[in-house]
Amino acid sequence: MIEQPEPDYRVPWPNKIARAFIKPLFCGIFHLLANIKITGHENIPFRQPYLAVINHVSTFDPPFFLALWPEMIEAMGASDIWKRPGQAQLVRLYHAIPVHRGEYDRVVFDRILSILASGRPLLLAPEGGRSHQEGMQRARPGVAYIVERAQVPVIPVGIVGTTDNFIKKAMRGERRLLEMRIGKPLVLPSLEGKGNERRESRQRNADLVMQHIAGLLPRSYRGVYTETAVEP
Repeated sequence: MIEQPEPDYRVPWPNKIARAFIKPLFCGIFHLLANIKITGHENIPFRQPYLAVINHVSTFDPPFFLALWPEMIEAMGASDIWKRPGQAQLVRLYHAIPVHRGEYDRVVFDRILSILASGRPLLLAPEGGRSHQEGMQRARPGVAYIVERAQVPVIPVGIVGTTDNFIKKAMRGERRLLEMRIGKPLVLPSLEGKGNERRESRQRNADLVMQHIAGLLPRSYRGVYTETAVEP
């Protein structure tokens, strides 16, 4: 059971209409610019609440994921995206959730719980921002805190090929391979202790999520989780 579920979360109908156009449009763009490979569809618990978690190399990861993910999913993003021309309009049309990095926002957190309590899946990048390089950075503990409260499975997803130079190469006619590797659902261990002990337990769970993502990725993408990656 999700702890203290909020009233049903609903996507406003104008955003539903916008999503109906945005998703196939970007799907077509990515297929036009690159070769696409998706594996692990069978690991998605369709029409159920879960956290889909990805490695975050560049700006292209979230739109690639949202366009190619086989069911509609809610999304979070760093609040500074809402100030960038073009990107701001897209995230507003999609009805994404702005998050201030490194800050606890009760309203945002309640909205996240409401999404999951309503039976909807949610996309999250545990690193908290783009790495701008293939290698993964260490996760922030937020993903473990959400799972602790919402009690939903985690779906690790490895994204390969969406580096910062993706568009430049595509414009030169170089069709790169973009991959989405979907891992098996992960149930995180229960947290223990209080205070610092509990915070350390959350960080271990966040690291565990990243280790499972790392196991789906080539070695050059694993970064700080190179030696601890959990192979599928």
